[in-house]
Amino acid sequence: MDKLELERVTREVAVLARHAGAFIREEGKSFNREKVEQKGFNDLVSYVDKGAEKIIVEGLAELLPQAGFITEEGTRSDDKQELTWIVDPLDGTTNFVHGIPTYAVSIALARGNEVLSGVVYEINLDECFAASLGSEATCNDQPIRVSTAADLGNSLVATGFPYDAGGKTDQYLDLLAHFLKKTHGLRRLGSAAVDLCYVACGRVEGYLEYNLQSYDVAAGTLIVKQAGGQVTDFRGGENYLFGGQILASNGKVHQDLLDAITTYFEL
Repeated sequence: MDKLELERVTREVAVLARHAGAFIREEGKSFNREKVEQKGFNDLVSYVDKGAEKIIVEGLAELLPQAGFITEEGTRSDDKQELTWIVDPLDGTTNFVHGIPTYAVSIALARGNEVLSGVVYEINLDECFAASLGSEATCNDQPIRVSTAADLGNSLVATGFPYDAGGKTDQYLDLLAHFLKKTHGLRRLGSAAVDLCYVACGRVEGYLEYNLQSYDVAAGTLIVKQAGGQVTDFRGGENYLFGGQILASNGKVHQDLLDAITTYFEL
């Protein structure tokens, strides 16, 4: 797909993300927490996630019938095609269930490990972040760029807490304690997709988390990179899409963040 085709696809995906977001917003007005299911401890899902995913998958299948799917709720899963849609219909389900207004629709198109197009629609603020490979990142069609802060002392860092800490909770807390002392502070918004977009538009300088899935981060990683930022795994490598760990930044503080991870967190 050339640049113009990717831009067209991204625009259509943004319309679809807003459509799914409107469904989520409407259902949220009368949502009953008793309708929530648990996929695992602290890992929640509801009929709203599943309904939004159905809307998204049906729309994407019409847009690119040849593409496969990786979806969080399993509406359709087929990652053996050259092109693959990576979909999180409601990133921040726990926030949604508890009425905390930070959650988003996240949709990406990838070829192998390379993300070609990404859209994140933050529903409550009505902010649609988007990017395609080779084009600038935008929010509601206006260009966005990462922050120009050049040191941790002038930075705000976002993070998240994994459902499964994998026996590394104490290490991770030590790492976060370091950032509390060295930065403007830490933020835990509850949506990886939103965290990444906030790096992209300069609201935070860095974001790190581990034990994530591709659908949590795929769209946001491209948006960060096309906004001038940097994305790696915890070793500074490229295994962030399917590797379960991610570090995103404005680029200027990336090495400082990596150095802290190496010091406090056993990889």
